[in-house]
Amino acid sequence: MAENGQNLLQRLISWRVGAAMEPQPPNETLMKLQQPLVDLLEKYYFRVEVEGWDRVPDRTSLVIGVHSGGALTMDAWTLVNAWQKHFEGKRILHGTAHDVLMAAPGMGDYFRAVGVIAANRKSVTAALAKGEDVVVWPGGEIDAMRSWFKRDVATLAGRSGFVKQAIRSGVPIVPVATVGGHDTVFVLSEGKWLANGLDKLLGLKETLRGSNLPIIAGFPFPIAVEVLPAHVPLPAKIRTEILEPIEVDDDPERADDKAYVQKIYDQVEAEIQAGMDRLAAKRKLPLLA
Repeated sequence: MAENGQNLLQRLISWRVGAAMEPQPPNETLMKLQQPLVDLLEKYYFRVEVEGWDRVPDRTSLVIGVHSGGALTMDAWTLVNAWQKHFEGKRILHGTAHDVLMAAPGMGDYFRAVGVIAANRKSVTAALAKGEDVVVWPGGEIDAMRSWFKRDVATLAGRSGFVKQAIRSGVPIVPVATVGGHDTVFVLSEGKWLANGLDKLLGLKETLRGSNLPIIAGFPFPIAVEVLPAHVPLPAKIRTEILEPIEVDDDPERADDKAYVQKIYDQVEAEIQAGMDRLAAKRKLPLLA
C-alpha cells in the first residue's frame, strides 16, 4: 500500500514539474499587479538591503547563494525581485525551487508565472542556454531548513553540481551572501529523526528529496512541522550582498576533474561565508535590526 502511494505521488510530482522544465519569462501582467505590494513588503516589512550590483557580470551568470526560513525563503524571493527591479525586467533571473514546491497546487502555478524553474540540470541548462541568468541554492532543504542556531552558516551541503553546471554552460559563478531570512521563522529542530521515522513507515524520502522535517516556531502556529508552508513570515530585516564573480574553466572535461570542481566549490562556499559574517556583524537584534 505504501509503495503504491509513493509511486502515485512520484508520478503526480513528475507530471506537475514537467510543466516547469522549459524556462518561461515572468508573466508581465502578474508582475505589474503584484509589484506595489511587493515594494511595500520589501521596504517596510523586510527592510531589504541589497549591495554589490556593480559586481554583476555583463554576461549570463549562474548565481549561487543560501536561502533561509523553512518552506518560505523570503531572502530568495527578495533577491529575485530586487534583480528584476534593478535591471528593469530586461535581464531575467530565474529562481529555482524543489520539485515538491513546483508540484504544489497554487504555489507551483504561481512560481511558474513569476519565472521560477525546477531545480534540476535540464531546466537550468535550458535557461542558461537562452542567455538568461539562473539562481541556485545548492543546499536545498538542508540549507533552508537548518536550525536557527546555524542561521549565519553558509550551507551548500557538499553539493558541487553547480560548479559542473557553470563549466558545461560556460558561465561565471556569482556568489551571493544573505542574512535575516532565518529570522522570519524559528527552526527549533531540523527534524532528521522525524524524517527518518516517516521514511521507514512510508518510504517518502526519495520522493520528497529531503532528509529534514523541521519543527518550527512562528505565526500563526507556536509549534508546527513544516514540509509545505505552515507559517506567515515574521518581519525580519534581510541583508544581501552580491559578491565578486568567479570565473571557471569552460573546457567541458574539467567538469569531471574532481579536484578542480572541489576547489571552486570551496572558494564559493568560503566567499559566501565571509559575506555572511560581514552582514551578520551589522545585526543588532534578530528580527528588529
